[in-house]
Amino acid sequence: MNNWLNSAIVYEIYPQSFNDTNGDGIGDLRGIIEKLDYIESMGFNVIWLNPINESSFRDGGYDITDYYKVDPRYGTNEDYRELCNAVHARGMHIIFDLVAGHTSIDHPWFIESSKVEKNEYSNRYIWTENVCEGGPGVSGYAQRDGVYIQNYYWCQPALNYGYAHPQAPWQLPVTHPDCVATKEELKKIIYFWMDMGVDAFRVDLAPTLIKNDFDGSFTKAFWHEIRSCIEAKNPECLLISEWGKPALAIDTGFHGDFLLHCCHPAYTSLFRHEAGRNVISQYIGHSYFDQDGKGNINDFLDHFLEQYEQIGERGVIGLISGNHDIPRIGYRRTQEEMKLVMLFLFTMPGVPFVYYGDEIGMDYMEGLPSKEGGYIRTGSRTPMQWNDEKNRGFSTSDTPYLPTDEREGAPTVSSQLADDNSLLLFVKKLAMLRKENPELSGVSDLNILMPGYPFVYERTVNGKTFFIAMNPSKYTHYYDMPELKNVIASQHVERDGKHLVLNGVSFIIAEKHV
Repeated sequence: MNNWLNSAIVYEIYPQSFNDTNGDGIGDLRGIIEKLDYIESMGFNVIWLNPINESSFRDGGYDITDYYKVDPRYGTNEDYRELCNAVHARGMHIIFDLVAGHTSIDHPWFIESSKVEKNEYSNRYIWTENVCEGGPGVSGYAQRDGVYIQNYYWCQPALNYGYAHPQAPWQLPVTHPDCVATKEELKKIIYFWMDMGVDAFRVDLAPTLIKNDFDGSFTKAFWHEIRSCIEAKNPECLLISEWGKPALAIDTGFHGDFLLHCCHPAYTSLFRHEAGRNVISQYIGHSYFDQDGKGNINDFLDHFLEQYEQIGERGVIGLISGNHDIPRIGYRRTQEEMKLVMLFLFTMPGVPFVYYGDEIGMDYMEGLPSKEGGYIRTGSRTPMQWNDEKNRGFSTSDTPYLPTDEREGAPTVSSQLADDNSLLLFVKKLAMLRKENPELSGVSDLNILMPGYPFVYERTVNGKTFFIAMNPSKYTHYYDMPELKNVIASQHVERDGKHLVLNGVSFIIAEKHV
């Protein structure tokens, strides 16, 4: 795979929670620009911002009211252009969060679509023929007689890209002029933000745009068309999907996709499977990365390797520390445990995506009232913890939009920069190691030596091999000593004759004699 995503180390920013420069209690684009030196110094070379478009904020910005405008809480379009320029000046890339499938009910298109009188936006959204028709959707909302189909919350009406197999008069085919007009508007939106400096688009709910597409063929044609239009304008601009099925997403035209908590238990089985930690996902069991040692790495590997082999070098799999939708990876974990998590994310095939604050082990804050449609997700969206000043350095406001973690011992960037053994400096070391060694890139060879406790594997390219062994459990495990020539980092690992002794919560990464 010969594009910049293969060597990417991505930092996801929830913009309203990152850094507030004007004292209104909400993070902004100037705040991100102010912290670019920090992001670059930690080794991240790609930034993904959650939506920055003008919004009603009933769902944290995923309910857009203007696709062509930055929301005033974050700044202006010129601030965004300046951010893109500053990112590029550092040799980094920026990913735009594209909410392609729905808008807010407050979007001017939907306001027009809701009217009784026919207009150019009447079919911009999906409406049934009468309010009593029933089925999935929101009824009794508009002047017009009909139910509108929503994509997620009731306030997010689905844009009408058409039905692959219409089964009712109101279900328009994808070739209908009004559905084609919606697609053409999406292209205009993409071109607009490409001109602003965007390097890639992460597409929210990517597989949901075409309805009743039972075999996926219409969705595949749709995204290949979009990709062709992007490549014609800028071959270096990429598409990343929120799909959760990487092999299928790559076949559909995307350059990358994630393994997600909501689509398959493989990802959840790594970090969030244990009932006491699992506050959002439906999968209950034992995580591999929990100290009880009852997890099974094959629950992840069986699915991951199948996807990885199908994709080959045609795309990459995103491995996330977390995101704005799930409990933080640091929830009920120590800094020592977090180092193993990060070692795994940075040395397995794929692209590491680190959610802001996970690099210092920020905690999930339980019991917060829902804010901006976050509900149980709100506890993962709290402000970044920079230092021990007011609001942990996030804002000078007396009332930040979400509370900061003021508990004793809560991690901060400043405290971890001063600690040679900190998680933050370990993440920095991993990022630098990955950047300097293509053996750890997204698509280099993987050789699994032991799929259990410990989990042992190698990454090889051009004759150079890295050896990685990790034991997340609290129990001691052994592995036959390989010939190592340069131990890069280790924790609680000893040598006993011909064996590596991996004590509880231990790891080693080293170069191997070959």
